[in-house]
Amino acid sequence: MFTGCGTAIVTPFTQDRSLDEGALRRLVRRQIDAGINFLVPCGTTGESPTLERAEHLRVVEITLEEAKGKVPVMGGAGGYNTGEVINLARELETMGVDGLLSVTPYYNKPTQEGLYQHYKAIADSVRVPIMVYSVQGRTGINVEPSTLKRLAGIDNIIGVKEASGNIGQQARVLHEVPSDFLVLSGDDSITIPLMSLGGKGVISVVANEIPGEMTQLAQACLQGDYATARQIQRRFLPLMEINFVEANPIPVKAAMALMGLLEPVWRLPLCPPSDASLKKIEAVLAEVDLLARVAH
Repeated sequence: MFTGCGTAIVTPFTQDRSLDEGALRRLVRRQIDAGINFLVPCGTTGESPTLERAEHLRVVEITLEEAKGKVPVMGGAGGYNTGEVINLARELETMGVDGLLSVTPYYNKPTQEGLYQHYKAIADSVRVPIMVYSVQGRTGINVEPSTLKRLAGIDNIIGVKEASGNIGQQARVLHEVPSDFLVLSGDDSITIPLMSLGGKGVISVVANEIPGEMTQLAQACLQGDYATARQIQRRFLPLMEINFVEANPIPVKAAMALMGLLEPVWRLPLCPPSDASLKKIEAVLAEVDLLARVAH
């Protein structure tokens, strides 16, 4: 269900910083029309820390309504308060999500045993599949391969979005966990090497801009066609990289605004990119023909 390419979809806002439901529906339909394998609303790229609970649920609800069972939906449900995460996970399960993406607790920096108990408590509270999200650069805590091996023994913990950027660690994770435990890339630019080691896909930022092409890259890797995957990577690596010229999702939303897909609005503490960064983003979009594509 959660192999290939999933989009960590952005949350569009109107100029008054309220949820832009119309734009969100269009973005979800665009993803599905492009052949995306699954959708991940309310993750980091969706600015989930700035969403009120009702908004969080509404974003997932709209995604489910537009997906209509055509593609699976993995709702974001993570945080540093295990009890609150459990409550959110239960609400999302009741709404009908196909799975949950749960980022590690941030700021309070639990031990590896604390991480295990955190995820076990969530898994014991719901029946839907859960994917661990390990992104030490944002949370300050790493999920060690040995901990993922333990978590893989819990029936409804099905995989990990591994965003350490450490290929050596990812290789060790794939060595430690069972073959049916899904290891997905959390970094667009290293999807190919992770999948060559046995990973099963990517939860992607760049798929917000190029859902069809990123899905083709992931599917090519699944089929062992790395020549095709490398060809797509060569073309779009500058776009993958420019999406992180400032903190995600500042650049990707700026790019999507230049593509005519949404309003260039973020919620504090995120703010618009600098003029220098915006010029770089626009130059890359022109280089990969995305500005021309939308204009046409």
